Formats: sequence, structure tokens, C-alpha cells
Amino acid sequence: MDTATQTASASTAEPAPLPQATGYFAQESTLPFQAPDFTQIKDEDYKPAFEQAMAIHAAEVDRIADNPAAPTFDNTILALEKSGRMLGRVSAVFYALTGSNTNDTLDAIDAEMGPKLSAHFDSIALNPKLFARVKAVYDQRDTLGLDAEDNKLLEETYDNMVHAGALLTPEQKTEVVQINQDLSTATTEFGQRVRNATVDGALIVDSKEALAGLSDTEIAAAAKLAADKGMPGKYAIALQNTTQQPLLPSLENRETRKALFMAGYDRAVKGDKDDSRALIATIANLRARKAALFGQPDWASYVMYDRMAKNPATALKFMEDMVPALAATQRRDAAMLDEQIKADGEDFSVQPWDWYRYAEQVRKAKYDLDENAVKPYFQIDRVLEDGVFYAANQLYGLTFKKRTDLPVYQEDVSVYTVYDKDGSELGLFYFDPYQRPNKRGGAWMSNFVDQSHLYGTKPVVYNVLNIPKAPAGEPQLVSYDWVETMFHEFGHALHGLFANQKYTSLSGTAVARDFVEYPSQVNEMWASDPKVLAHYARHYETGEPIPMELIQKIDRASKFNQGYDFGEVVEAALLDMKWHALTPAQAAAIKTPADVDAFEKKALGELGLEIGLVPPRYRSSYFNHIFSDPVGYSAGYYSYLWTAMLDRDSRKWFRDHGGLTRENGDHFRATVLSQGGTQDYFKMFEAFSGHAPDVEPLLEAHGLTGGDSGK
Repeated sequence: MDTATQTASASTAEPAPLPQATGYFAQESTLPFQAPDFTQIKDEDYKPAFEQAMAIHAAEVDRIADNPAAPTFDNTILALEKSGRMLGRVSAVFYALTGSNTNDTLDAIDAEMGPKLSAHFDSIALNPKLFARVKAVYDQRDTLGLDAEDNKLLEETYDNMVHAGALLTPEQKTEVVQINQDLSTATTEFGQRVRNATVDGALIVDSKEALAGLSDTEIAAAAKLAADKGMPGKYAIALQNTTQQPLLPSLENRETRKALFMAGYDRAVKGDKDDSRALIATIANLRARKAALFGQPDWASYVMYDRMAKNPATALKFMEDMVPALAATQRRDAAMLDEQIKADGEDFSVQPWDWYRYAEQVRKAKYDLDENAVKPYFQIDRVLEDGVFYAANQLYGLTFKKRTDLPVYQEDVSVYTVYDKDGSELGLFYFDPYQRPNKRGGAWMSNFVDQSHLYGTKPVVYNVLNIPKAPAGEPQLVSYDWVETMFHEFGHALHGLFANQKYTSLSGTAVARDFVEYPSQVNEMWASDPKVLAHYARHYETGEPIPMELIQKIDRASKFNQGYDFGEVVEAALLDMKWHALTPAQAAAIKTPADVDAFEKKALGELGLEIGLVPPRYRSSYFNHIFSDPVGYSAGYYSYLWTAMLDRDSRKWFRDHGGLTRENGDHFRATVLSQGGTQDYFKMFEAFSGHAPDVEPLLEAHGLTGGDSGK
């Protein structure tokens, strides 16, 4: 057969058949909205499903790379976007459960699959034949007549492959693949160790007297937790993921306060099986080495390529400009608390375990605001349905219907159908509110199903929180902090529900790390809106609405204690950037737990803030955001501050334009919430607000202008 005949034969030959999948994940779910059918999924299903899905995805990619036809948008970029759907289905459910309802079997699968998935995606991103086709289409992009979303998908596909290493030498690619697998292993283990250390680190107290100041309900919960841990007759206080612990303000016994604080502060640094510091050293070293392969000086410079801030210098200057005023606020706050301690007849200076107790006393005295007087007005179901959902109705016309016909992964999870302003079905919302030992700390949102016009799918989103569950028979009340968190996470849910994209890769919350928190932070403003508060904040016993004077007190106290509340976040963000500004040589010098401690101490000491009084929101050893994912929020925790700037500027826009109105909500939906990752973020913000981001509203909100810290 001559060459011409061979070429013709090759171009018309049928591609090899794809591997056939079996089991639950082989097909799309038949439930409404393609919601997962948890009654049909067993733990042992995940491993073979991952293996089959990776094999199918690899075969699909091979078809694209080996296609003898000239590269086009449809046969290369669109085909690549369509590949891996089964893998997406498996991953969406599996990682929802490993975060919120895991067990030893799922943890073992997670540890095994992590490196395999890393290698799988590297094999795609670093496939030279595939990249040659992607590049060929990319190089013609100005002549293809693509619409805006098609063009954005093309650019992101090319940029992501370059960022993954498509332009590296073969030797460098080999090294990147190994680093990625090692990072996957180390970060997965970090997350598991921190979760275990948090659960096992619960403070154990021998006597009820040591818990003086806690309510009967809180003491009963502590007794039950101790009994559940096999220590009947004792009391256990569970740790939350942050440095400060929610019961510290109530505890009258200073030794108990210190013990609770230190139980959280020293978790994962005890030299036992859950000590995370050696993993931190490994992760920092691997990241610095990987950055160097790409010609970048450090991980932060490498990873920020697609961020709104673009580079570490911009993010650092943004934060460091706040430090002088913030440090002065911390010192003023500490002096004020020392005065309160002295007025209480005590003879000591404030320490971190004292801070919130005495700050609460000052809050009561200065603003006449007692958190315990506020809490009875916040019953969880009412906050969700009459508060969070009500605000969404007033702003966007959404309505919600609870349903019991869809299976859930844990009995406390509830499900709602979300209806759009025209009455059509918009999507599904799952709500998982309560703390569990097998749930990682914090609060988050994600999707079981992504919105896509390409596939005709509507979003199925979920919110996960860690609210301590009230004992059986007790009303489920929540603090105002948790109220704001409920509004925050639903802001993420709205971002997912309002997705209006052709491609899942650009849909909903598929945006940069330093933009994704923006819509969720804006949604917090409605928690304290007088109209919304009056609708949901009703006393759980009497049904009386929260008094207007209490609402005014909450508003007046909003700038209080910013030396700590804002300071701990700034410190954590700067600590994150310090870890990820390491050169390979600097990172390689950090090898032992003692080295990790020394680096953290030095890094925090250089910030110019009152670290001894106000520790960072997370120590390195339990900083899940930056160390429990191969990328995660590494060199990105500043995002919470950056998006707070966008948020406070946007709140001012809402206030200036009439606040809680359908017109304002529809404008925010049209310009931000429905745009996904399809636009430049500065342009998106300006389309909403009419101007470039302004930091002044943020500084004012935190009392960092005017010299009074809101006091």
C-alpha cells in the first residue's frame, strides 16, 4: 500500500471504541436535575468508578490527539471540554462526601486516588500531540469568528496547558508529574491529619464547675460528647477549625479558657501520628521546586497567573498598607481590655484566651449588646427560610420548596427546589448545617451538578457548615456569626444557581480565587438589613420580632473588636504569602517540625502586628486552606481581604441605590452572578459598580480610618 493510500485509509478509519463503564456512575442520574441517588451508591463503588472514568477519559483524549483531521475549535477545544464527564460525576459526589461525611474507607480511597488522578490530568495537560492541536487552534483565534464564551474557553484551555507544563522540556515534564503526585499525597494526608487532630484534640474537663459560665444546653452537649468519646461523667468541648474557639467568651474559669485555647492552638503539633509539620515542610519544598521549573522565583508568582490581582506584589502591597493602622488598633484594643480586666478586679494582662471574654464585656458596656440576648432570635430553620431565602426572593424573585423525595447522604441534610423569578425550575439546593466528627472544619459550597447549556443541565449546589448541634429536644439556635455564615455560603450558592454558561469550565463559581469570595461576602449584608431581620429574627419562644433597638446595637457594634477580627485574617493571609514566597533553596532548608516552627515564628514576627495578643486565624499546622489541596488557597488566602474590598465597595453601591430592591438584585445578577468566568474581573466589577474598586469603604467598615477603630 502506497503512502497516499495509507493516509486516506487513516483519515477514514473509525477510532477505537471507548472502554465501557459499569456501575452507578456509568450513566447520568435519573433523578430530577441528575441529583445523586445516594441509595444506589456504596463506598466500594468509588474506586472502580474512578478507574473506569480515568480510562474512558484517557481514551477520549487520545481520540482528540490522534484525530487526522486538521485541528478546529469543534474537534479539539470543544471535544476536550466534552471529555471526562463520568470522571466529573464520580468526583463531584466523592469529594462532597470526603469533606462532609467521610469514613476510613473513603479516606483510604482518597489517599490512593489522589496521586493517580494527579498523574491522569498531567498525562492530558502534558500530551504533546494534544497541545500541538490546541496551540494550532489558539494561533488562529483571531480568524475563527468565535463568540466571547468560545474564545474564553479557547484561551483558558491553552493557558492552563501552558501553566501545567506543556512548553517544558521532556525532562522537566517528568519532574513536574512526580512533584504533582507527591503534592497530592502530602496535601491529602495533611487534611486527614488536621481533621483527626481537631476531633481528637477536644478539651476534656473533669468537673462541671470548670465550665462555669456555659449554659445548661452547652454543658449538656459537652457531657454528651464526652460520653460519646467513652468518658461518661466528664465533659468534652469540640474544637472548631479556627484558632479562636466559640465558647471562650462564656467561660469564667481562666484556666479552662487557656486550656481550650491551647487545645486548638497546639493541635497537629504534638509529635504524634497527626502532627502535620513535616508535611508542611514537604509541601513548601515541592511547591518551590515546581515554581522554579517554570522560571518563577516562588510558588506565589507561579500560582497567581490567573488571579484578579495578577502577582504577589499587588496582593502584598494591598495588605501591608493596612498594617500600621491595624497594629495601632490592636494596641488600643488590648489597652482597653486590660482596663476592663482591672475593673473586674483581676490582676493580669489580656492574653488570646482572654480576649473575646473581655471584648464581649466591653461590647455589652459600650453598645449594650449581649450576644446571649441576641441568639434566641436566631432559630436555624427560620434564619434559612425566612431570612436567607427571603432576601433572595426580594432581590431576585426566587422561591423555594422543600422536598423529601430525594435521597441525602446524611439524615440532617435538607433539599430544596429553587424556582426562578418566572416560576421555572432554576436548580436544587442541599443544606448540611451541623458539626460532625467525620466532617472537615469550616463552611463551603460546591456543586453536585454544574450548569451547562451544552448539556442542558441545571445547577445542583450544596452548602456545608459546622454549627454545633443542639441536644435532642432543645431549640436549634445559632450565633449571629453563624447567621452571617449562612448568608455568606448562600451567596456562593447564588453564584452557582445563577450560572448561565455554555461550558461547565466557565460556569458559575469557576472564577479566580480572588474573585470567588466576592458574591458571597456581598450576600452577608442582607443578614443585618432591617427588612430582612424583621422577617426572620423572631424569638423562638414568643415569636416576637427582634427589637429595632437590638438591630441598631448590632449595626453600631459592627466595627467593634476589629483589631482581632480583622487582624487575625490579615495575619493568616500574610503568613500564607510568606510560606509561598520561599525560593527552592529557602524551602529546602526547612526540613523538620522545629524548622517549621522557627519559620512561622520569624514570618509572623516580621509582620509588625501584635501576634502575641492576636494570633493568626490559622496556624500553619492547621491551615487547611493552603496546605490540604495541591493548590487550594495557597498564595490566595489574601482573597478574603481582596474580595472584602470589592464587597464593601459594592455594599456602598447597594445603599446608594436604594438597598434591597428587585432592580438592584437583577442588576447584580446580570453583571456579576450570571457571568461565571467568562469576563475580565475588573471589567465585570466596573459593569456592576460603574467604577474601579475602591479600598476606602473596606477601611471604614473595619474602623481603620478616622482613628477611633469604631470604639
